[in-house]
Amino acid sequence: MPEYNLPNYHMGNLILVLSAIAWASAQVLKVVVVLITRRRLDWRYIWASGGMPSSHSAFVCACASTTGMLYGWSSPLFAIAAVVAIVVMYDASNVRRAAGEQAKILNYMMDHWMEMKPALFSKELKELLGHTPIQVLAGGLLGTGIGLLGAWLVVGV
Repeated sequence: MPEYNLPNYHMGNLILVLSAIAWASAQVLKVVVVLITRRRLDWRYIWASGGMPSSHSAFVCACASTTGMLYGWSSPLFAIAAVVAIVVMYDASNVRRAAGEQAKILNYMMDHWMEMKPALFSKELKELLGHTPIQVLAGGLLGTGIGLLGAWLVVGV
């Protein structure tokens, strides 16, 4: 398994740095997507989970693709990173999305409660938790692209 020493690389861990860049890029793109689709600048999306593209997918795909570029596509390190990426993307598009759908229903029920609301219903639930498959795919492609391009530009592999 080839292992690249990066003595002249002064930013630290390339895999972590490129993963963070992919996450930040996805978060900024969420603000841009909301600006284009809803015609409003909403900076809350810079820290929000859910939405287009998936920053979770971008983060783990950048990690996996950079690992593959640096250590080889058949390395155990890439295999571990790929498995973690698949689990995170599955969770983002299924489990967390279902929880968000349940929150929508519960919020509707709380808004239409005819009697006095108990203290339990005093806080609105977060509905934007998960992602549609296309949002996960977009985040995955963004992260993979950043991981591959970043590793190629910095290390030349």
